[in-house]
Formats: sequence, structure tokens, C-alpha cells
Amino acid sequence: MRELLSEADVVAASGDDVLVMWAAQGMRPGVRAWAHGDAVAVASPELARRDRLVVRGEPGRLVPLLRHALAETGPSYRPLGDAALIEQVLTAMPELELAGHFSWMATERLAPPRDQRADRDRPAAWLTDAAAPEVTGLLATASPSSYAVPGMPRVRRWAGLRDESRALLAVAADAWSAPTVGLLAGVATAVPARGRGLGERVCRFVTSELIAEHGRAALMVDDWNQAAITVYERLGFVRRPVAGAGLRP
Repeated sequence: MRELLSEADVVAASGDDVLVMWAAQGMRPGVRAWAHGDAVAVASPELARRDRLVVRGEPGRLVPLLRHALAETGPSYRPLGDAALIEQVLTAMPELELAGHFSWMATERLAPPRDQRADRDRPAAWLTDAAAPEVTGLLATASPSSYAVPGMPRVRRWAGLRDESRALLAVAADAWSAPTVGLLAGVATAVPARGRGLGERVCRFVTSELIAEHGRAALMVDDWNQAAITVYERLGFVRRPVAGAGLRP
């Protein structure tokens, strides 16, 4: 069992796994990582509103590694990994309980749009800081449970799409991105403007920008949100079922 001290160490240990590399965050201050055989655990504080402990590897190696990592980090850290792996870990670690299932989606290439004219008619663009109150207002009504909100640490920037009157209709954020994985978050469309493909167009713009800067784009989405998953799949994202766990009280 060894501690990983650099991003290059995490790449080598994880095989450049996109979820693990996102958690590593370029090994910014506060991030720690360990490996045990093919098992890897990366502890990343305050990542998308959680202290996350992203894991991968064979359960026989991962279980002792995970116990070591939790002893090092404390009970606020939530193990996160492929759904099947987390289920195996829960069987071997009765001190943990399931926190929930959802999907991680990632892509290195943006799929072509169905309508080549759409983005020319009313293109999405990055918003200025002055638009933060508008974004906050739209999220409050269209997506009140959004993890990303303006002003939150490492929520870097927002993109939006406006109508002819300059009203903000749809938004998406570049948030908690890592050097080699850009994260799409905070996606929302004003309720009266839904069903017109505006959210997809904002997501297409942000995804393109993230791939250009980081080489890969990723996102998290609830499994029940099939409408959003369908949009992301049209953009080229590939779905990966994941699950989270936590220490029992």
C-alpha cells in the first residue's frame, strides 16, 4: 500500500481513469491518493459539494485500501465508484451503507448536431460576472437542487442562451473541472422555454469548450432523469453507472 504524490502517479495507478482523474483535480492542495495493487482511492475535499473518495480496482485489494483511506481522511468522505464495485464493497464492509445510484457520463468527442442551423440562429456564449443574479434566479425556479450556483468555489464560469429581448433562457456551468477532465454542471432551462432544444445547445457549447481546454468532458446525472441522459447521449457522452456510499452513523 502506497501513497500517490503526483498527478502522474495517479495516471499510472488508475490507467488514466476519467472519474479518478477528475477526483484528483491535478492533486491540488488537500487531495490525497493511495494505491494497493490495482486498487486506487483518491480523497478530494469539497468536490461538487461533497468530500469524495473515488475508488476503483479489484475488491480484494480495494477493501483494505478503502479502510486505510477512511482512517486517514475521516467520516465525511463518501466512497464513489462503479455501481457493481460499490455493491461488492458494501458486502465486505458492513460499516458502510449505500448513499445512492446515479450516472457518470464522459466524452472526448462532441457528436455533430442534428440541426446544423440551430447554433447560428441564437448561439450560446459565456456570460459575464454581471449575469450572476440572472443565473441565480433562473436556477431558483428551473433547477433549485442544482449543485452548481454562481459564487461557489471552483464554479468557474457560466454559459447562457438569451432570446431576442435578452432574457436568459438556458444556462450551464464549467464547475469543479480538473486539468484533464472538464465538468459540465448547473444545467437549467427556464420552464416556459422548455422543449425547444435550448438546454442541449448550451450544453453543446460548454462541452465543446471543455474538450478543447481539457481533452475530455464529463458530468453527473440522476438515473431517473432519462430526458437529460438522452440529451447528453446525443452530444456524445457515454453513460457509466456509479454509486456512492457512506459510513453508517
